[in-house]
Amino acid sequence: MNSFGKNIKFQIFGESHGHSIGGILDGIPSGLEIDFDLIKSNLAKRRCNAFGTTTRKEPDEISFLSGVKDGFTTGTPIAFALPNKLHQPSDYHFEVTPRPGHSDFTQIAKYGKFADISGGGHSSGRLTTPLIVAGSIAQMLMPEITFSAKIEEIGGTQNWDELLRATTDAGDSLGGIVSCTISVIPAGKGEPFFYSIESALSAMMFSIPGVKGIEFGAGFASARMKGSDYNDIITDKSGTTQTNNTAGISGGISNGNDIHFRVAFRPTSSIGKSQKTVNLQTNEITEIKVQGRHDVCFALRTPVILESAAALVILDLLS
Repeated sequence: MNSFGKNIKFQIFGESHGHSIGGILDGIPSGLEIDFDLIKSNLAKRRCNAFGTTTRKEPDEISFLSGVKDGFTTGTPIAFALPNKLHQPSDYHFEVTPRPGHSDFTQIAKYGKFADISGGGHSSGRLTTPLIVAGSIAQMLMPEITFSAKIEEIGGTQNWDELLRATTDAGDSLGGIVSCTISVIPAGKGEPFFYSIESALSAMMFSIPGVKGIEFGAGFASARMKGSDYNDIITDKSGTTQTNNTAGISGGISNGNDIHFRVAFRPTSSIGKSQKTVNLQTNEITEIKVQGRHDVCFALRTPVILESAAALVILDLLS
């Protein structure tokens, strides 16, 4: 349902414009000292404040409800909540005229009249905030492993400032590609089939709102390569390779080299332009305009989200 993991289980709760959002992280051992500064820093990276990101700047004040005492984990489930102090559900009344590109229609189809679709509801990018809290705690348990993500391109270009401003002025939105590298992973982790490192990371990455594609190492380009070019030559008994086309993963299992993947984010669905949709009561085509506070490009805020999400996956695989 709304949880992830086998050994380290994580569940997210809340809606974009509800009272609070939060999570429950289970499987963390006792005695871990919580680095509150790391959590605060990572949450600030998600807010980003760059041009083209939302004007909704939640303070993200965390309340640990259980599992943490005097700054240390107790070994029981860690429950935490972050209040939505700047929620404005009045900006969203699309129960009859679902917004194009959003999950309004599918949530109504699944939950009926009880669906909370304000700002995307439970499907909103706002729900990546608890993911960062949990991922930060996961990183604290693996200080020897580094997670480093960066934006590679926005709207198809590596120099996106001018395009971003022009798109903002036009009331439109952009997508982007973000890469992530995980370093110092020991060889032999992961499973050959259903819980391979690729499948576990992919399942988590596709849980991030807006993700529409992922590739590891040479990725789709490998389909145009010969085996003699693709195969990574092993240079020593530790498994070091000359190239890393396999992204540090062979047969679903880590081979000791860096794990590298790239994620594609679609353009933000909420845009300033008027768009056509269907009226679910009359079955007629109508025109709507979305109000509220939205990212022109959500991908700008996602590197720290990818790092946190990847940390949860790797901790689960190592536990």
